[in-house]
Amino acid sequence: MTEMAGRPGTSGGLVLRAGQFIFAAACICAMSSAPGFTNYTAFCYLIASMGLQALWSLGLACLDCYALILKRDLQQAFFMSLFVVGDWVTVILSFAAACSAGGVVVLFERDAYFCRRDPQLPCGRFEVATAFAFLSCLCSAASALVVFWLLASL
Repeated sequence: MTEMAGRPGTSGGLVLRAGQFIFAAACICAMSSAPGFTNYTAFCYLIASMGLQALWSLGLACLDCYALILKRDLQQAFFMSLFVVGDWVTVILSFAAACSAGGVVVLFERDAYFCRRDPQLPCGRFEVATAFAFLSCLCSAASALVVFWLLASL
Protein backbone atom coordinates (compact mmCIF):
# COMPACT_ATOMS: atom_id res chain seq x y z
CA MET A 1 0.00 0.00 0.00
CA THR A 2 2.93 2.34 0.62
CA GLU A 3 4.00 2.01 -3.04
CA MET A 4 0.94 3.87 -4.29
CA ALA A 5 1.50 6.12 -7.31
CA GLY A 6 1.28 9.82 -6.55
CA ARG A 7 2.26 9.63 -2.91
CA PRO A 8 4.13 12.60 -1.40
CA GLY A 9 7.88 12.64 -1.84
CA THR A 10 7.86 10.78 -5.17
CA SER A 11 7.97 11.86 -8.79
CA GLY A 12 4.30 10.91 -9.18
CA GLY A 13 3.39 13.17 -6.28
CA LEU A 14 5.46 15.95 -7.82
CA VAL A 15 3.60 15.55 -11.12
CA LEU A 16 0.23 15.80 -9.37
CA ARG A 17 1.32 18.91 -7.44
CA ALA A 18 2.76 20.48 -10.58
CA GLY A 19 -0.51 19.80 -12.41
CA GLN A 20 -2.48 21.43 -9.61
CA PHE A 21 -0.25 24.48 -9.67
CA ILE A 22 -0.16 24.83 -13.46
CA PHE A 23 -3.92 24.55 -13.87
CA ALA A 24 -4.60 26.90 -10.95
CA ALA A 25 -2.14 29.46 -12.32
CA ALA A 26 -3.65 29.13 -15.80
CA CYS A 27 -7.10 29.70 -14.31
CA ILE A 28 -5.90 32.84 -12.55
CA CYS A 29 -4.23 34.13 -15.72
CA ALA A 30 -7.26 33.43 -17.91
CA MET A 31 -9.69 35.02 -15.48
CA SER A 32 -7.56 38.05 -14.68
CA SER A 33 -7.13 38.75 -18.40
CA ALA A 34 -10.91 39.01 -18.75
CA PRO A 35 -12.02 42.61 -18.25
CA GLY A 36 -14.86 43.05 -15.79
CA PHE A 37 -14.56 39.73 -13.97
CA THR A 38 -14.58 41.60 -10.65
CA ASN A 39 -18.22 42.51 -11.24
CA TYR A 40 -19.22 38.91 -10.49
CA THR A 41 -18.73 37.41 -7.05
CA ALA A 42 -18.36 33.83 -8.29
CA PHE A 43 -15.38 34.79 -10.43
CA CYS A 44 -13.73 36.68 -7.57
CA TYR A 45 -14.23 33.62 -5.36
CA LEU A 46 -12.68 31.48 -8.10
CA ILE A 47 -9.58 33.70 -8.21
CA ALA A 48 -9.21 33.60 -4.42
CA SER A 49 -9.68 29.84 -4.28
CA MET A 50 -7.27 29.16 -7.13
CA GLY A 51 -4.73 31.47 -5.48
CA LEU A 52 -4.91 29.38 -2.33
CA GLN A 53 -4.70 26.20 -4.42
CA ALA A 54 -1.65 27.48 -6.28
CA LEU A 55 0.17 28.44 -3.08
CA TRP A 56 -0.61 25.12 -1.39
CA SER A 57 0.42 23.10 -4.43
CA LEU A 58 3.60 25.07 -4.97
CA GLY A 59 4.60 24.61 -1.35
CA LEU A 60 4.03 20.87 -1.47
CA ALA A 61 5.76 20.59 -4.85
CA CYS A 62 8.83 22.21 -3.26
CA LEU A 63 8.56 19.73 -0.39
CA ASP A 64 8.36 16.87 -2.91
CA CYS A 65 11.46 18.20 -4.68
CA TYR A 66 13.27 18.40 -1.34
CA ALA A 67 12.30 14.83 -0.50
CA LEU A 68 13.35 13.58 -3.94
CA ILE A 69 16.73 15.32 -3.88
CA LEU A 70 17.61 14.25 -0.34
CA LYS A 71 15.81 10.89 -0.64
CA ARG A 72 13.66 11.55 2.42
CA ASP A 73 10.52 9.66 3.28
CA LEU A 74 7.45 11.83 3.83
CA GLN A 75 5.24 8.97 4.94
CA GLN A 76 5.05 9.84 8.59
CA ALA A 77 1.77 10.20 10.44
CA PHE A 78 2.32 13.90 11.17
CA PHE A 79 3.05 14.80 7.55
CA MET A 80 0.25 12.63 6.21
CA SER A 81 -2.36 14.14 8.52
CA LEU A 82 -1.19 17.64 7.57
CA PHE A 83 -1.41 16.75 3.87
CA VAL A 84 -4.86 15.21 4.27
CA VAL A 85 -6.34 18.25 6.00
CA GLY A 86 -4.74 20.74 3.63
CA ASP A 87 -5.62 18.77 0.52
CA TRP A 88 -9.24 18.24 1.46
CA VAL A 89 -9.75 21.88 2.46
CA THR A 90 -8.29 23.13 -0.82
CA VAL A 91 -10.19 20.52 -2.85
CA ILE A 92 -13.53 21.47 -1.33
CA LEU A 93 -12.91 25.21 -1.70
CA SER A 94 -11.65 24.85 -5.25
CA PHE A 95 -14.51 22.59 -6.32
CA ALA A 96 -17.09 24.94 -4.81
CA ALA A 97 -15.52 27.90 -6.59
CA ALA A 98 -15.31 26.03 -9.91
CA CYS A 99 -18.95 24.96 -9.63
CA SER A 100 -20.14 28.48 -8.82
CA ALA A 101 -18.14 29.94 -11.71
CA GLY A 102 -19.46 27.18 -13.97
CA GLY A 103 -22.99 28.05 -12.95
CA VAL A 104 -22.47 31.70 -13.84
CA VAL A 105 -20.90 30.73 -17.18
CA VAL A 106 -23.87 28.50 -18.03
CA LEU A 107 -26.25 31.27 -16.99
CA PHE A 108 -24.47 33.77 -19.24
CA GLU A 109 -24.06 31.43 -22.21
CA ARG A 110 -27.17 29.24 -22.30
CA ASP A 111 -29.88 30.63 -20.06
CA ALA A 112 -29.84 34.42 -20.19
CA TYR A 113 -27.90 34.76 -23.48
CA PHE A 114 -25.77 37.58 -22.06
CA CYS A 115 -22.87 36.54 -24.27
CA ARG A 116 -24.94 37.01 -27.43
CA ARG A 117 -26.43 40.31 -26.34
CA ASP A 118 -23.20 41.82 -25.05
CA PRO A 119 -20.29 40.88 -27.36
CA GLN A 120 -17.83 42.79 -25.16
CA LEU A 121 -18.41 40.33 -22.32
CA PRO A 122 -15.42 37.94 -22.39
CA CYS A 123 -17.43 34.73 -22.05
CA GLY A 124 -14.75 32.63 -23.74
CA ARG A 125 -12.18 33.61 -21.13
CA PHE A 126 -14.66 32.85 -18.36
CA GLU A 127 -15.21 29.39 -19.83
CA VAL A 128 -11.49 28.68 -20.21
CA ALA A 129 -10.76 29.80 -16.65
CA THR A 130 -13.56 27.61 -15.33
CA ALA A 131 -12.26 24.62 -17.30
CA PHE A 132 -8.77 25.13 -15.86
CA ALA A 133 -10.29 25.32 -12.39
CA PHE A 134 -12.01 21.96 -12.87
CA LEU A 135 -8.75 20.43 -14.14
CA SER A 136 -6.96 21.73 -11.06
CA CYS A 137 -9.71 20.20 -8.91
CA LEU A 138 -9.25 16.88 -10.68
CA CYS A 139 -5.53 16.81 -9.90
CA SER A 140 -6.21 17.95 -6.34
CA ALA A 141 -8.85 15.30 -5.76
CA ALA A 142 -6.53 12.56 -7.02
CA SER A 143 -3.79 13.76 -4.72
CA ALA A 144 -6.16 14.08 -1.76
CA LEU A 145 -7.48 10.55 -2.26
CA VAL A 146 -3.96 9.11 -2.47
CA VAL A 147 -2.86 10.87 0.71
CA PHE A 148 -6.07 9.90 2.54
CA TRP A 149 -5.58 6.27 1.50
CA LEU A 150 -1.97 6.35 2.68
CA LEU A 151 -2.94 7.86 6.04
CA ALA A 152 -5.55 5.17 6.51
CA SER A 153 -2.96 2.47 5.81
CA LEU A 154 -0.40 3.74 8.35
